[in-house]
Order: sequence, then C-alpha cells, then structure tokens
Amino acid sequence: MVFFSKFGKMIKIPLSLAKNAQGQKIILGVGVFLIIYFFLLFSIVPLGISVELGKPSPKTVYAPREVIDYYSTNKLREEAAMAVGEAFDYDSSVLKEGRDVINHFFQQAREIKGMTDLSDQEKAVLFREKINNSSMPEESIIAILKQSEGDLDELQARVEEIFREITTQGIKENGEQAALRQAFQDISLLSFQSEIRQGMEMLLYPLLRPNMIYNAEVTEANRELARQSQEPVKILKNSLIVQEGEKVTEKHIAQLEALGLLGPRIYASGYIGLFFALAILYVVVALYLFLFHSDIWNNTTLLTLLSLIVVLTLVFGLAGRYFSGYLISTAMGGILMTVLFSSRLAIFMNIVLSLLLGFIVDGEFTFIVITLLGGLVAIYSVSHLQRRFDLTKAGIYVAAVNMVLIIALFLLFKGFQLQYEYLREFSVSVLAGIGSGLFSAIMAIGLLPFLESAFGLTTAITLLELADPGRPLLRKLLMETPGTYHHSIMVGNLAEAAAEAIHADPLLSRVAAFYHDIGKIKRPYFFVENQFAGENPHNKISPNLSALIIRSHVKDGLEFAKEAKLPLPVREILQQHHGTTLISFFYQQAVNNSEKDKNTRLPEEDFRYEGPRPQTKEAAILLLADSVEAAVRSLSHPMAPGRIESMVRRIIKEKLNDGQFDEAPLTLKDLDKIGDTFVYILTGVYHQRIEYPEKELRADLERVKQKNGNNS
Repeated sequence: MVFFSKFGKMIKIPLSLAKNAQGQKIILGVGVFLIIYFFLLFSIVPLGISVELGKPSPKTVYAPREVIDYYSTNKLREEAAMAVGEAFDYDSSVLKEGRDVINHFFQQAREIKGMTDLSDQEKAVLFREKINNSSMPEESIIAILKQSEGDLDELQARVEEIFREITTQGIKENGEQAALRQAFQDISLLSFQSEIRQGMEMLLYPLLRPNMIYNAEVTEANRELARQSQEPVKILKNSLIVQEGEKVTEKHIAQLEALGLLGPRIYASGYIGLFFALAILYVVVALYLFLFHSDIWNNTTLLTLLSLIVVLTLVFGLAGRYFSGYLISTAMGGILMTVLFSSRLAIFMNIVLSLLLGFIVDGEFTFIVITLLGGLVAIYSVSHLQRRFDLTKAGIYVAAVNMVLIIALFLLFKGFQLQYEYLREFSVSVLAGIGSGLFSAIMAIGLLPFLESAFGLTTAITLLELADPGRPLLRKLLMETPGTYHHSIMVGNLAEAAAEAIHADPLLSRVAAFYHDIGKIKRPYFFVENQFAGENPHNKISPNLSALIIRSHVKDGLEFAKEAKLPLPVREILQQHHGTTLISFFYQQAVNNSEKDKNTRLPEEDFRYEGPRPQTKEAAILLLADSVEAAVRSLSHPMAPGRIESMVRRIIKEKLNDGQFDEAPLTLKDLDKIGDTFVYILTGVYHQRIEYPEKELRADLERVKQKNGNNS
C-alpha cells in the first residue's frame, strides 16, 4: 500500500504540470532536449565491438569516419627516426696532437742518428727516453736510426698521411680497434723492413683515439624532426578495419580504439561532454526566444511546431549523412521557419541547426560551411514569398549555391586532378549538393500543408491561394454582389498599401479585405453599392430592422467563412472590421422618428455593431479602409482639391474618438501614415480627367478611316 501511494504521488506530479502552460513548456523542453540528445548520441557514436588480442574478430568492421591511424603513424615515425644517424662533435685536437708526436718522433730520430760517438744500443736507449715510449722494440729503433735522410722523410710523410686519413674519417667511441686495424693494414703496405713497420705501429697505437664525441641532444633533435616530418597515416571513412574471423592484432585494437569502436558504445566522458555542449546551446536558444520572440515563447503550440521542425531537419540530415555529407542541409528547416514564423528566427535557428548537424559530421568544416550558407540562401529566397513557385525557386537557388561552394572548396583544399578517384569524388559531391537543395524544397512544399493544418497556422502560401479571384467564394461575391466585390477590391488595395506603410502584414490585410463583406451575399440588395437604379428596400422597413440587417452581414460573413474554411486570422479580422461602430444613418432616422413619440427610449447599443473592436493592426486598417472607401465614393465631386483628404482625416478622427482603436496596437504616428496613404491612393483614383472635345474626336476618327482606305 505504501508503494502504491508513493507511485500515485509520482504520477500526479507530471499530470499537474501538464495542466498549466508553464508545466507544458517544461515537459516539452525536457522531452525535446532528450530526443535531440539521444538522437545525436546514437548518430555520432557507432556501436562498439569487444575483441581480444590473438582471437578471431566476431564481426566485420568498417571505419564510420576518417581518423588518424596512430599505430601506423607512430611506427613509421620511429622508423624514420632510427634512419637518422647519430650526431657527433669533431675533436680537432687529436689530429694536431698526433701530428706533433709524429713530427717529434722523426726529429729526434734525425738528431740521434747523427751521434756517431754512441753505439746502436746507446742510441736506442737515448731515443726511447726522448720519445717517452718504452714499449717500442729496440730492433725497430735501431732499424729506423739506420735509415737515410730521404728514407726518413718518406717514412714520416707516409705515416702522417695514414694518421691524417684515419683521424679525418673520424674515430667514434669504441671505434679505436677498427681505426688501428686500418692503420696497421696501411702500414703493412709500406716498402720498409718489418722492424720499421712494427715501430710505426707502436708509434700510431697511442695516437689513434676517439675524435668523434657523441652528441645525444643534437641526435634526439634530428630524430624528432624526422618524426614530425612524417605525415600522419589516416584511416579513411568506410575502409576495412578487420574482417569477421580474422585474427585480431595489436594494429586492429589500436585502430578500433582510435575510431572509438573498442569496447562499449562510448566512454562516460563522451556522454558528459555531449550533454553539456547541447545544454549550453539549448539555453542560448531558450534565452533568444524569451528575449526576442515572446509570442512564440508564451505559446506552447508554436514551441511544439518549432521543435518538430528542428527534429525533422536533424532526421533528414542524419539520413543524408549515410549517402554523402553534402546531402546534409538546413534549407528545409530554414524554408519552413521563414514561412511559418519569420526570417529573423529562421536565420538564428539555421545557425543552431548547422552546429547540431556539425556533431553528426564530426565537425567537418566544409560540410558545416555548405549547410550554413545553403540554409541562409533558402531563408533569403522565401523571405518575400509571393507565390508557391517561390518555394521551388528557393530549392534551385540552394542547389546552385551548393554546387558553386563545393567546387570552390574542392579547388581550395584539394586542387584539381585528372585522376579517376578525384573526379569520382568530385562528381558525387556536386550531385549531392544539388540534390540537397532540390530535396529540401520538395520536402518543405510537401510538409507545409500538413503543418499548417495540424497547428492551425496561416502562411503566405495559404493567403496567396485565397487571393485568387477564381476562388468559389470570391466568384460568388462577384456574380451576386458585383458592387460589393469591386468595393472589396478597392478596400484591399487601400489596406495593403497602408499595412506596408506601418509595417503590418500587407498580404493578410489584402486577403481579409477581399472577404470582409462576404456576408452581404445573403441580402445583397439591402446594401447601397448593389442597388442599381432599383428601389431601396430600406424605405419599406423601420430603421431598427434596417440596422439589424446591416449589422447581420458580419455574422453572416462569419458563417460563410467557416463553411469555406477560411483561416482563423481572416475570420477574426472579418468579425472585427466594423468594431463597435455606430450605424449612424439608421440611428439618426430612428432618432428623428422617436422625436414624434417622446415616450420611446432609443438605446444607441441597438444600432452599433457587435464587435469586438479591432485587436490587430490589420483589423484596424481594414476598418478605416472600408469606411474611407465608402465615404469617398459617396462624395458628389470627390476629385475636388482637398475634399478627399478632409474626408479621410475626419473619418480617422471620428473612429479614434469613438474608441475603435483602444484595443489595437496602433500609434498616432501609424494613423497619420495610414491617412497619408489613403489620400495618395484615392486622389490617384479620383483625379481630374481631361475632357476630350467631341468634334475633335470625330475628326480624328475620319482621318484614321481615310488613312486606312489609302493604305488599302
């Protein structure tokens, strides 16, 4: 029982949240965040594989993206480093000191050789003392001292040359034995007796010592330079890593780890990193909507629609990634947001969508650039939508821009090559970019009607279709109430121009004007514009009944509008286009009649429209345009200078004083601009025309007939 009571409380919390707007917003926000988070998580991070070294692979694995093969790269770099020789510092003192010893040796030999008063043994003892070499055999010294001057010079030159060559080549540490072997081999080739050659060996033996000192610091620097000069080896996307049943090696494990495919789906740090990155982006979007689009932020339906467009764009982006990164696009989302919301919001969300799709393509710069710019082109193309074909043109523009961008990026980063692989990749990329633009437009065109219907929105496309004169309701208005039809067309022109002047919605104003009097179809001849030289039926009924009939055209119009399924904004303007205005003509008649019967009380509310008063700029504009057009048309001489402007200003002032604009977001400056626009257009319509004299007209006709007769 305790468990069920706690469970019931847990259920009541989300249910209570769902009952209020704020709670719905929280649930929507959390839900969309989780959808996008897991969508990105599973699209970015592929399934992992568990393998063991030396055992068969349980499945065939291909690289899901392009990464650096650190295993192969490090191996090649170490091979390049080992190919670099060791660095040594040359010790020139060894050569200098050796030459000095050799020169001293032969100098002493020449001096002692000339001492004739000494025996050979005495000379040998003295010579050994002079050269400080006790290991040299006596017989070698005696043989050297018996050589002639010329032979001594030749021997010295040959020994110095052997020593110089060997030391110049360099003697490394632990390389003395190799140097001695070379020296002894060269000495053995001398054309002197063996005792002398043996003595030369004993002479050079202590002199051949290392003169190439190993420099560890320079050696390591050179090897590091060789490592860095080696280009990283890349694992290309879709390349085979390991086949099913293949024995797993260290290289396989290293490559799987580099791709993030080793072990479970993702490391914990990946979950956390993606969560915080998405959370920051989510907060930025929420703040933007709160600060700059409060109408959307405070409307759960619009937030749901915006979220749905974002999710759909990401879904189609992920689907495109499996064919080519150039198929990924935000153009569809940009078109839908521009048409359903505004271009300002669409531009911001296009940047957000480009960043989100950047996760899917692993931050590839070229894909992000094309996605971002393609979306901006789509938004610009439909920012001033005039007809449905503009959506198709947007797709064509995006396709063209994508193609140019792809060509530019290929030339920038890869140059131009006449190779099969390059041309194949280039062609596929260009075709993918073109397909991305066209596909975005097709999907936007297909989704728009469903989104409009599901969320009860009215787009420019719908309004453009409603403005078609061939629509059944407008055709009926023309055929049954031609005067009202032409009045509506004129009011539409006035309303559209005024809406442009005060930055309202011109298209909505024009379409609402076309339909604002459709209620008159029910009783057309009770309205003066449809009374063509006939008797006025109001002359036979009371002013109260006349006012009721006139007032009922709003209610009748709403019924026609609902039957024709006109969108809500048009129906609302139709209901508000008279506000609570007084039907002054019949009210005055009733007042005049009531003066005869002083006991009759005449409430003014019975002669006012039911309203409500205009709630939007478009409804207020239509109220004024309707009143002004009817009033100016009733003037006996509307083309007289100043009469039109006087009439327009008077009507605006009367409506303002009557409180008809109290609930509309209009300023006095807006009303002044509306008045200027009305005066400009109506003055052009009712301008003074030049009267063409009848006699001159007949003369012109006769001249034309004579000319045609002569030509024939």
